[in-house]
This record gives sequence, structure tokens and C-alpha cells, in this order.
Amino acid sequence: MSSSTTLRTARRRSLRIAAAALTAAAALSLTACNNDDTSSKPAGQKTTAAAEPSSAGSSTGAPDSGAKPGSKEGASGKAASPVRTQTLADGSTAKIYELGEQRYRAKIVSDGSVTATLETKGHDDGLDANGMYVVLTLGGQVKSWMGGEHQGPGTFTLAGGWTAKVTKVGELRYRAQILGKEGSVDATLETNQHDVGLDANGVYIVLSAGGVISSHE
Repeated sequence: MSSSTTLRTARRRSLRIAAAALTAAAALSLTACNNDDTSSKPAGQKTTAAAEPSSAGSSTGAPDSGAKPGSKEGASGKAASPVRTQTLADGSTAKIYELGEQRYRAKIVSDGSVTATLETKGHDDGLDANGMYVVLTLGGQVKSWMGGEHQGPGTFTLAGGWTAKVTKVGELRYRAQILGKEGSVDATLETNQHDVGLDANGVYIVLSAGGVISSHE
């Protein structure tokens, strides 16, 4: 082989090696650029995305207590147990629960069973429990007594000097106008298929759905 042929062959090999070196360098540069792009993403991005399912799971997975925010009967637990119990005129027991501002419930319990419930909703409540009369006031006080009945319609003298004018206004619906000493109407009770009651300045009055009215001081 001549010297000129040997020289050309050596140059070709040098060019191939140089081209291979350039290709390898370009590949390394591209890899380095890709690594730089990946590392340039915000470090907290993946952490935030992973935390979202966990956060959603904690809010939906918690059991619903059923108590509404601000509800006195559940959130504060006031209605969970009675604020007091009281023995009534016939020997039964009243369990008094506080539900809210001027709102009380009284459960009448006899022989371990709840036989009746009274509840104040902006006004006193009353009950004729088979000849025992019960009034639950807005302040949560319970008064019970037996006797002193008058069967309406009619006009009757009540305890404390009050007069009641009882009229029938419908089926199981009676109205009692409570009259003062001057004959003025100072209060009105009206049944609508259930008994009603009133605290008239320390005189307790019950009007039943059957038109029976009774009072006690």
C-alpha cells in the first residue's frame, strides 16, 4: 500500500472518530437538558397533588354525627339528659329537658313508659292527663294538680279571681277567654285537637280538647 493510500485511510478513521465523539457529546447534552427541565418543576407540586385525595378522604370518611352546627340538641348536648325530674300529682314523673331559649320539653313517665310530652314553642303548654292537669311554662317550670274541672261551654270562676268564658268553635276545638276583674280579655286559650295551658301570673290553667277547663294556684 502506498503512503498516500495509508494517509487517506488514517484521515477517514480520524473523521469517523470525531463524528462519533460529536454524536456522543450531543446525546450527553440532550440528556443534561432533559434532567434540567425535570428538576426545574416546583418541588411542592407533587406533594400538593398527593395530599388532595387524603384531604378529601378525611372529610367524606368521617361519620356524620347528625348534629347540626349550633344546635342545642346535639352540638351542646343539652337535650341528651334532663335538667331535672319532678314528681307529679298522680305519682308519675316529669323529665324536663332544655332545648333552647325559653324552649323546654317535659316527658311524663309512668311505670317506665313515656305517656305524654309537653313542649313550649313560644308559649306555655298544658295537658289534661286523665284528670291530672299539667302546665309547662316558658321558663321550664312544671305545675300539676288534680280536680277543679268545669265542662264548657260556659262561664266559670277560676283560681286567683280569674273568669273563663269557654265557647265551642269546632270539632275538638274550644276557646277560653280569660277575663280580668274589670271584664277585660287578658288572655285567650284555644284548642286545635290538642290540650293547651297557661301560666296567668302564678295561676295555672289548662283547657282540654274536650272543653274541660281547670285551674290551680
